[in-house]
Order: sequence, then C-alpha cells, then structure tokens
Amino acid sequence: MPAFPVLVQPAGLRFDADAGTPVLLAAQAAGLKLPSSCRNGTCRACMCLMLEGSVAYGIEWPGLSRDEKEEGWILPCVAHATSALEIQAPLAAPIETAPVVARPLTGARR
Repeated sequence: MPAFPVLVQPAGLRFDADAGTPVLLAAQAAGLKLPSSCRNGTCRACMCLMLEGSVAYGIEWPGLSRDEKEEGWILPCVAHATSALEIQAPLAAPIETAPVVARPLTGARR
C-alpha cells in the first residue's frame, strides 16, 4: 500500500500514513500524539482541520456533518489518507516515553 506524508500544523510535525491505516494510528506509530478517545468516529475528540489533501473513511458515515466535511474537518481515528495531507491539530505533540530505570536483579519475586 502506498504511504502518504502528513504535515501537522502548527507544530510542523511530520509522519507517513499508509493508505490502509487510519491517520491517528499512523501518527501514534510514528511517535506522535493526537487527541483521541473513542477511536470509532463518534466522540469527535480527534477532529482536526484538513488544510491540504484528501482522505477516505473506513466507516460509512463518520460523526461529521455535511457542512463540517465541506469545510475540511476530518476525524483522524477513522480517516485514511488518499494523498499527501496537511492537517491542523494544535494539541499534537511527540509521545514522551518514561526513561528506563535500571533495577538490580535480586532474584526475589514480587
């Protein structure tokens, strides 16, 4: 499957999204956090504005009104990239991982 570049504004973060993978999951696989909750297109927590590009949906009717779709709003949890994308997601950020703390092996079970 082809992969499409995604630019997330205003942070300027970039990742690639495979055509068969929802944009939200592709972002997470690339180490980027986008707001989300239900992951099935109903809660709208992930809703963001598509500035450039096109998407297709993995469900028949995502939780967007016709007007919202026409204005460019998308739901990344169920949207699949069909071209290069530029989206506006002000709360996007790199996923921070906790530092690995080395623990001495004592042989004791807990």
